[in-house]
Amino acid sequence: MFVEVFYALCIACTLLYLYTRSSVSIPEDANFRNFQRSYLVVYLLAVAGDWLQGPHVYALYESYGMTKHEIEILFIAGFGSSLLFGTIVGSVADKFGRRNNCLIYAVLYGGACITKHFANLHILMLGRFLGGIATSILYSAFESWLVYEHNKRGFSEMQLGAIFSHAALGNSLMAIVAGVAAQIVADLFGFVAPFDLSLTMLILMAIITANTWTENYGNEKAAIQESFGKAIRTIREDIKVMCLGLVQSLFEGSMYTFVLEWTPALAQASGGASIPHGYIFASFMVAAMMGSSLFKLFSKYSSPEDFMRFVLLLAAGCLSVPILAPTNSAMIFAAFLLFEGCVGVFWPAMGYLRGIYVPEETRSTTINLFRIPLNLIVVCILLQNFAMASIFKFCVLFLLLAAGAQHVLCSHTESHRLESGISTEKLPIPDEEV
Repeated sequence: MFVEVFYALCIACTLLYLYTRSSVSIPEDANFRNFQRSYLVVYLLAVAGDWLQGPHVYALYESYGMTKHEIEILFIAGFGSSLLFGTIVGSVADKFGRRNNCLIYAVLYGGACITKHFANLHILMLGRFLGGIATSILYSAFESWLVYEHNKRGFSEMQLGAIFSHAALGNSLMAIVAGVAAQIVADLFGFVAPFDLSLTMLILMAIITANTWTENYGNEKAAIQESFGKAIRTIREDIKVMCLGLVQSLFEGSMYTFVLEWTPALAQASGGASIPHGYIFASFMVAAMMGSSLFKLFSKYSSPEDFMRFVLLLAAGCLSVPILAPTNSAMIFAAFLLFEGCVGVFWPAMGYLRGIYVPEETRSTTINLFRIPLNLIVVCILLQNFAMASIFKFCVLFLLLAAGAQHVLCSHTESHRLESGISTEKLPIPDEEV
């Protein structure tokens, strides 16, 4: 079943992409195409460096003789590092430059790759700390650089949505390619080889970034603690920014928890029978790619503020299936695919909305503050020995709360448009494509 579904999804994804490409279009613009290409090349190399490390990290730790408890501690260290240092690196990016922060990402994650050559818990722990900080940069500095340069060059908000959509599509495609490449080099050279390949991608990314990207800042004159304070005040005083932060934290907290739980959920539903993890993971990524195409299609008829409410409710319904039908593997797999489709819509939608509502001078700091609750969610779940059904109940609750926060954001946006005399029928993202 899993293999057949994967091939069917590939066909559906291709047809959906071709449909949205022809039905959602924007006028050709050479400057915009070059700018988009410049960003996507660097960003996709950055996420490739991340994806290459995922499939074999647990296996590598096991091969070094680490116990399950030691491995759990290493994973907690990564999330804890992101939790503790994420806001600091965000403020550093706003003050000292987003491009410089992206180069630091390559250095830190490259260092984490090097530590994988040592079968020593303390050295591996250092690698997890470096990786946690690098992850915070990946999910903030690249986006912050993009939004600043996009606005500086006079491109439209609708074109920004197109870039985020293509970035999400490319991210999912890169996950599949990286998974295959990691398996090939691991089979040939051992479990540490994917991390060496990741290091190569990160070095290449750094070289291209240094030679093609210009530098930009949030507020380079402000002290780091001042940027931090401004970001907190913005979240506290601007209801729209607060709602965005809640949606991001609650959804991503559920998503990362799902990443930890989909394997035992499907294994249990399959009665302990062997499941093809590679094909299932690839199917999830194809479903996410379809979601990024659906984002463009949805944006043709509605605004992200509006349709994301229903996407979040659908995501909550999907993760309730393992609770309601824990032994039905077909239903659970279908629900997980739908959830991944929601993830594919979520990434470009949130990037687009953050680009509109998050202030430029503290953008990286604010985005990393959004990540504090989601890291807390994942760390708490890892530390507690919850039953699987209870974990999914938490996820459903988080997603329902996220849908509520999205509804508040939508209501405030519509009220502002009415007060400004702007028709709510005027869509922020008209027909477009690259």
